[in-house]
Amino acid sequence: MDTQLPAPVEIRAPEGARTMEILWSDGVTSALHHRTLRGFCPCATCQGHQGPIRFLDPEKMAAVNLELKTIEETGRYALRLGWGDGHETGIYTFRYLRTLGDRSDALGEKMSSERFER
Repeated sequence: MDTQLPAPVEIRAPEGARTMEILWSDGVTSALHHRTLRGFCPCATCQGHQGPIRFLDPEKMAAVNLELKTIEETGRYALRLGWGDGHETGIYTFRYLRTLGDRSDALGEKMSSERFER
C-alpha cells in the first residue's frame, strides 16, 4: 500500500483572487479561501507554541489584509505564505494544506469550528 502523500503539481493564486487552488499529484484539486488559510495560520504568532491549531477569524483581527502577496516553497514539504499586511511567518506543510482542503470541502462554512493537530 502506497502511503505517500500526494504532492502539489500546480498552485494557482492569481492576483486579486480570494482563493488559492492546489492541483495534487493524485488529481484532486483543493480550493482554499484566503480567509480559511489566514484563519488557520499555523505560525507561533497566531497559534502559540502548543495545543491544536484553531481558527482565528481574520475579520476580527486589526489590520489584516487577505491579499496573498507571496507563495514560497519551503524545502520539499511546505509553503510559506505572505499576506498583504506583511504577515509571512506561517509555514503550511503540504499535509496540512491537503487536510485543510479536504475538510473545507466537507464542512464549508462550519470549517471555523475545526481544530488541527500540529
